[in-house]
Amino acid sequence: MQESLGRDPFAGDVFVFRGRGGSLIKALWHDGVGLSLYAKRLDRGRFVWPATVGGVVGLSAAQMSYLLEAIDWRNPQHTWRPQSAG
Repeated sequence: MQESLGRDPFAGDVFVFRGRGGSLIKALWHDGVGLSLYAKRLDRGRFVWPATVGGVVGLSAAQMSYLLEAIDWRNPQHTWRPQSAG
């Protein structure tokens, strides 16, 4: 990250990378104690990936949340709504 993207890996930023097939993402961040890794693979479908310019994209917390849940952040849709409570 430091050499190829020119970013400080110890600044608290989360760096997310997608696999070639689009069904795997890995997130790296430094939490002050050590480097942490989060990986997620989808059985079906692909992660919707934003278009990158220069290899870097800034995401809001909501967009990151959609990405990690494999929701199309460009057009989020409610797919299920309960009919009654309780």
